[in-house]
Amino acid sequence: MKRIAGLFTTLLLLMTVVSCRNGHQSGENPFFTEWDTPYGVPPFDRIRAEHYLPAFERAMSLHEAEIDAIVTNNDEPTFENVILAYDDSGRMLEQVSLVFGMLCGAETTPELQALEEQVMPRLAAHADRIRLDERLFEKVRQVYDNRVRFELDAEQSRLLQKTYDGFVRAGALLDAERKELLKRINEELSVASVKFGNNLLAENNDFVMMLGADELDGLPSGVRDQAREKAQELGEKNKWAFTLHKPSLLPFLTYSNRRDLRERLYKAYLNRGNNGNENDNKQLVNDFVRLRTEKAHLLGYPSYAAYVTADEMARTPEAVYALLEEIWTPALERAKGELAEMKPLFEKDNPGQEFASWDWWYYAEKVRKQNYSLDEEMLRPYFSLSNVQDGIFFLANRLYGITFRPISVPVYHAEVSAYEVLDTDGSHLGVLYFDYFPRAGKSQGAWCGNYVEQRYENGERVAPVVSIVANFTRPTAGAPALLTLDETETLFHEFGHALHFLFHDVKYRGLSEVEGDFVELPSQVMENWAFEPEMLKHYAVHYRTNEVIPQYLVEKLRRSELFNQGFATTELIAASLSDMDIHSMTEYEPFDPVAFERRALAERRGLIPEIEPRYRYPYFAHIFNGGYSAGYYFYTWAEVLDKDAFEAFRESGDLFDRRTAEAFRRKLLARGGSEDGMSLYRAFRGKEPDKRAMLRGRGLWSDPEPEEETGTETEAEAEAAAEE
Repeated sequence: MKRIAGLFTTLLLLMTVVSCRNGHQSGENPFFTEWDTPYGVPPFDRIRAEHYLPAFERAMSLHEAEIDAIVTNNDEPTFENVILAYDDSGRMLEQVSLVFGMLCGAETTPELQALEEQVMPRLAAHADRIRLDERLFEKVRQVYDNRVRFELDAEQSRLLQKTYDGFVRAGALLDAERKELLKRINEELSVASVKFGNNLLAENNDFVMMLGADELDGLPSGVRDQAREKAQELGEKNKWAFTLHKPSLLPFLTYSNRRDLRERLYKAYLNRGNNGNENDNKQLVNDFVRLRTEKAHLLGYPSYAAYVTADEMARTPEAVYALLEEIWTPALERAKGELAEMKPLFEKDNPGQEFASWDWWYYAEKVRKQNYSLDEEMLRPYFSLSNVQDGIFFLANRLYGITFRPISVPVYHAEVSAYEVLDTDGSHLGVLYFDYFPRAGKSQGAWCGNYVEQRYENGERVAPVVSIVANFTRPTAGAPALLTLDETETLFHEFGHALHFLFHDVKYRGLSEVEGDFVELPSQVMENWAFEPEMLKHYAVHYRTNEVIPQYLVEKLRRSELFNQGFATTELIAASLSDMDIHSMTEYEPFDPVAFERRALAERRGLIPEIEPRYRYPYFAHIFNGGYSAGYYFYTWAEVLDKDAFEAFRESGDLFDRRTAEAFRRKLLARGGSEDGMSLYRAFRGKEPDKRAMLRGRGLWSDPEPEEETGTETEAEAEAAAEE
């Protein structure tokens, strides 16, 4: 999956800022002492599964003691002894949660999975004990009610407002009976999330399509090499293995001449979590919707979508639907046009048969070759992983003046690499890990998260430790990792998240997070540079010949930039709509998720059967095992911002303009959530975002042609000139 911004498991409710550094005593729990590792990174070489439960227990006990000290303080409640003390509490718990949560996504084991199921409800109960503590909330409310007296500055006022609002959204105003009900709901939701993710991981790993040499027609040599090495890894000789991971799935759907095998592989992908086995997620989907709807009602909202959006930039589900529906109709029409262009090619190969969803990639690639003389396989040699990584480093240096230096620090897997990030003056800005390739213990998709978040301690900035995790095409014995265009864009995307974390310079921990529908702006804006001609010449270099990508290929890329955009936009918006629909229920009744999706998209909105939504409910990890419930629209909302923000660089006359980049860093990236997202954006751009840039980028808007002067007017002017 492309834009999971990684980082959003259920643990995110607790994982914001970290502080603990750890010791070196052999055998001692690494979370119990200070870390003596370089740059304060986690001592992955010493952390074991058995360390987490004792660490969580001690961290929760310490957190409760910190909260008790606030509650039992007999002094008059003030910003310092209540709000700031609360903001500073729970640092050890957040540290343990950050490491645990990131590794549960990137390198899980059966031991960690079992521990997740045990720990998550305890963490949920712990969070509720604090947020629903009447004595603590009363102190917060006293400070809030008397806020004028304290003469707070802008950041302090925002921290107070966000703290108060956070308690209210967590249920602090409920009576005792409803608080107990809310605690039960939150606990059940935490367990459901873990089960959903574990089921999906099992479904991803359980399916393998093992083929013989006579079943590989149409597949490029690089795709075959990948599959053969995967089969050998699984103990099969003279076989070729294809899995449900994107680096295996998408090339097969794009190039295999065997329609029956494309159907088999794609149906296995679509039916994850919907196979009627022990990993089936349909009942969990029902449980999520029932519990979330009940939670929304308890908190005074008609639906869970209303509850979520009230705290985002969108504010209401209606605003979200307005944006999505505006895009849906022209995108679907464009996709129908793309289908019409593919059908003659399909009918020539398959007379009398119906075009199906598993045919789209294969015939879209044929159209691309036919119309643009462009084959993605001819591009891959120019996008080796090492070159693309060099490209993002080059871009960051041109825009922001920062540099990256490889370092030797503890890692959790041999494939992980690490870099120190140096600011313009050579000072330490942070550490960045890269973890690129699929493994059995890694969730699908790509994401970016923190092991240590930026914070201030005794007036000094503590630098973040950031990680990019992906599932890219692996190297083979004969070639390095050669990325697809989508994988290349994904690395630029996740690197944008990393820069956001690295540039954070936020005084208060409670102001580190931005709105969900703002969080994808820093990542998506970076995608805009990926295939710009000026950028390509700096990193798109053939891995064998060192030849810079030739101009004719760059021109083909530019001409084809809107290729298949109808399909891409339709499947994206379809998933966003299905997410909003399922969370806009005002009353829950048991339902069949597959039938609900069909009614919502095909029957109500006319989604054609040749296109599936990007995610179907039984494997929609974003909304059931992540932080995007009623929020998959975040990507589209942020795209309005990112396309408009990139226009600022175009308007400067230099896509690498340092002054514009500095303003973007200082006014937006460094600020975290110290102001609301739209205020930060306006401070950078000087105006409201213009939606037309996003629509143009997806081929859904064309600027009107300037009116030509009429011939009559020209003749009249000519006659007047002649008379003079």
